[in-house]
Amino acid sequence: MATEPRHKDGVPIVSAMDRLDSTNAQAFHDQLEAAARSAERAVVIDMTDLIYISSMGLRMILQVVKEMENQDIRIAFCSLSEDVREVFETSGFSSRIDIRPSLEEAIAAVSD
Repeated sequence: MATEPRHKDGVPIVSAMDRLDSTNAQAFHDQLEAAARSAERAVVIDMTDLIYISSMGLRMILQVVKEMENQDIRIAFCSLSEDVREVFETSGFSSRIDIRPSLEEAIAAVSD
């Protein structure tokens, strides 16, 4: 699941929480869409508290990334746990999306 977007330095931040799977992927997508609507040009996804992501969660992330790219909205992910990072690397997502070690670095990356 995700939290309601918060803002830092004018950038909407959505935090992914606990698990991202078929039971909550659509709700996560909806929250990211809401953040994109409120964004002028960037969104950050903070994954500090995400402990599990399924293939459905990965598909939802890919869909959102494509949608944001089509709207010229920059997106960065940050603070992936080792397990989630491994899933992103194995699936090839790490070469497709911008992943940063910290929230501050993700905000800086999308704010350039």
